[in-house]
Amino acid sequence: MSAAVVMRAYGAPEVLAWESVPTLPLGPREVRIATVAAAVNHTDLEIRAGRWPLRRPAPFPYVPGVEVVGTVEAVGAAVGEWAPGQAVITMMQGLGGVRAERDGGHAERVTVDADALAAVPAGVDLVDMAAVGLGGVTAFEGLRRLGGLDGRRVLVTGAAGGVGSAAVAIARALGATVTALVARPEHADYVRALGADAVVVAPRGSVPALAPKSVDGVLESVGGAAFPACVAALRPGGTLSLVGAVGGGDVALDAWRLIEPLTLTGWSSESLDGATLRATIARLAGWLQTGAIRAPERRLFALRDAAAAHRFLEQGGVHGRVLLVAEAG
Repeated sequence: MSAAVVMRAYGAPEVLAWESVPTLPLGPREVRIATVAAAVNHTDLEIRAGRWPLRRPAPFPYVPGVEVVGTVEAVGAAVGEWAPGQAVITMMQGLGGVRAERDGGHAERVTVDADALAAVPAGVDLVDMAAVGLGGVTAFEGLRRLGGLDGRRVLVTGAAGGVGSAAVAIARALGATVTALVARPEHADYVRALGADAVVVAPRGSVPALAPKSVDGVLESVGGAAFPACVAALRPGGTLSLVGAVGGGDVALDAWRLIEPLTLTGWSSESLDGATLRATIARLAGWLQTGAIRAPERRLFALRDAAAAHRFLEQGGVHGRVLLVAEAG
């Protein structure tokens, strides 16, 4: 037996219970991970509240969590590429998301397909890797849609959040001049420490004061009222890459801007595969090792305290990431 965060209905954070769960035998291509840290994402909040219903006929019981960092505990008979004791990260193959093909990462032990793993190199702190995690992968893939960044100006919205924190650091590592959009003035020093050259403060739901046609690319994770100003800030030939819309997906823009050569694109982790995961984690881990990027700040909760972690993230104004960590022993 092991233990996991289990929900049996949609609702407030109190629907998350810490329960004993069976440890099932591994399939030939499966790997069991002993959890070190697992991030709480806005996806988890939306699913728990029922705003993003689970896409399976019998949704409950459900173990949330779309990513986990840990060590390999056991492997199936046909697994040759992983061995017990290896440090790994996973965040795909329907793990704990709306597809719910597998139990999620908010558990002491997590089972995934062998191809859903990426190695965490020796010397990289596992909690740092968890703090980068899916936010870092999303930021990197979203920024890649902007093209080469060296010498270009990039706007990162939601810059104090999990994706935004990683995006500021990564864009700077790729040679961009970074403007960070944050919702609270107290987050300005934090994003500057990550590498932001300029900071614009606009409370959530307001229209940010962005200079028209001033940036080459936008990494957008907010949407809502900020979206028109972000499009207006693009220079002709610029690109906006959408990776989230925590401020709302109902957005507007000036249609006349589309006469100019602009690109509106985006990226979702639903398209993530094993090869992309491994290549991206190798790049991010390398930057962590050399100090080219700094891991986002994090607030730690015990795995069993997932309900408290949800309440904390749900209150808003959180910078960095919220992590659930396994308790020693």
